[in-house]
Amino acid sequence: MNLQDIITLYAYNDWATQRILVASARVSPDQFLASTHHSYGSLQGTLVHTLDAEYGWRMLCQHNTFTPEMNKADFPTLDDLAQRWQLEKEAMQEYLASLQDHDLNHLVQYTTDSGQKRARILWHCLLHVVNHGTQHRSEAAAILTSYGQSPGDLDFTVFLSQQEESKIRLE
Repeated sequence: MNLQDIITLYAYNDWATQRILVASARVSPDQFLASTHHSYGSLQGTLVHTLDAEYGWRMLCQHNTFTPEMNKADFPTLDDLAQRWQLEKEAMQEYLASLQDHDLNHLVQYTTDSGQKRARILWHCLLHVVNHGTQHRSEAAAILTSYGQSPGDLDFTVFLSQQEESKIRLE
């Protein structure tokens, strides 16, 4: 894994999240907050959890510290959440731009909430964030689809195809 690979994965992560946020803007405020049977209880809860994980892992990787969890009350509307997500996207891009290929093999050490000590290679942590986002975006997509607002295909290969088409149009 090299830094360009990580940057590509984060571009995909941002693209897929944006598709979820756009689809989420088409549901009512009541649907955004409505209780569901998915793991974080609502579309709002699922999206807040996903953002919180991105923020928490960046803080751990960048500053070697976990931070307090975000909660749903901090984001009563989709606009509140989308604004905060934009700030996190920019912070992650800035962090990734500060890295070099050799940094990706550094160890990240931390203690879990249950007191277990862990060590992970940085690129594993960064990949985990994207993979974790994929899991929870799929839950958000299922919720959105149940509301008649599917975000469409979120596949990595669709992202790559759109990137290629954009390059061709620019040439």
